[in-house]
Amino acid sequence: MAVLVAAGTARAEPLPPGSLEGLFGGTSGAGADAKRLGYGYVVGVEASYQPISTEQRIGFAVRWSTLFGGMYNGNAEKVNPPLRTVQMDLTAGIRFRPWATRRRYFTVRGGVGLLRTNDPVIGTDREFVGPVAAVGVDQYFGTIVMGLDLRYGLISTGPEQLALVLRFGVAGP
Repeated sequence: MAVLVAAGTARAEPLPPGSLEGLFGGTSGAGADAKRLGYGYVVGVEASYQPISTEQRIGFAVRWSTLFGGMYNGNAEKVNPPLRTVQMDLTAGIRFRPWATRRRYFTVRGGVGLLRTNDPVIGTDREFVGPVAAVGVDQYFGTIVMGLDLRYGLISTGPEQLALVLRFGVAGP
């Protein structure tokens, strides 16, 4: 009888709803902007809110990130190489679990981003606002979260960038 009562009260294990992560990776200009921007690195931080329990297969995610970068071999770096960038973005989307493991999730997000460079990239412009998109995988190890994102920034209004970013952080309430 005690086993039946204990089994009836079992609940889904909640994953921590938020996280704070450090991130780093490689980036490159994309499309027509590949020659303007060149390629380089990004480092930054990200905060997310994505409440879900281990029994759920689908949930939502909201993330804010700030990335600092250096771009090399682009023709936009005129004054002092490398071309320095700061990108901030706010994205929202869904995360779902197509795998059997209850600690790994796939995310698809879209939102708005702001990009600022130290040298003009298009004409005399150094500041750009536009849409961004990202897909990624999140893996939990207790309260440690690790992830890999593929980001595509400023899809229509500014210089297009593609970045592959590795994330490490702490998940918590």
